[in-house]
Amino acid sequence: MARDISRRQLLGAIPAGITLAALPSGAFALNTSQASALVGRVVGEVNGVIASGKSEGAMLKDFERIFARYADARYIAQSSLGPAGRSASKADLAAYIAAYQGYIARKYGRRFREFIGGQIEVQEARPLKSFFEVRSVAKLRGQPPFRLDWHVFDRGGKHLFFNIIIEGVNMLAAERTEIGAMLDRRKGDIGALAADLRKAG
Repeated sequence: MARDISRRQLLGAIPAGITLAALPSGAFALNTSQASALVGRVVGEVNGVIASGKSEGAMLKDFERIFARYADARYIAQSSLGPAGRSASKADLAAYIAAYQGYIARKYGRRFREFIGGQIEVQEARPLKSFFEVRSVAKLRGQPPFRLDWHVFDRGGKHLFFNIIIEGVNMLAAERTEIGAMLDRRKGDIGALAADLRKAG
């Protein structure tokens, strides 16, 4: 039987925090309609995977493809790594970014997989600082609806999302805290972190 997820279960996976890394300039090369359209495509594909009835492994592969197509994985990875990335070698940084993309897609793919029996609906978009925020609502069986806000910008002419806010809880800030703790446990070894991320999530 499909398993529902409560808001508290979902939020429990993401510690609080709202700090954003510096954003690239030129974010307003898109507009509210384009930002909404991007999230509409993401949500449409996520809903399709949720309703597919596929195995967990097959669903996670689909979620990884969605993440790779619509998210700015490099920006999210570098933001999560924080200042440690500035002193990393090119090889270690490239390995970390590649490993992180798979890790974050699997991690949040499992969260979305637990939406089986429900769906996400896009509502509206608005400009916010140097990017756009697109509001959506998750409607799960037996649970009150709750908000998911997507942050979207223009990255070199490509429209991508770079953050998700779940009832005010910020993915980027949560990931920066978690990745920082993981790096500390590995005594700042980014290569070791990348190796472990390839097996985690």
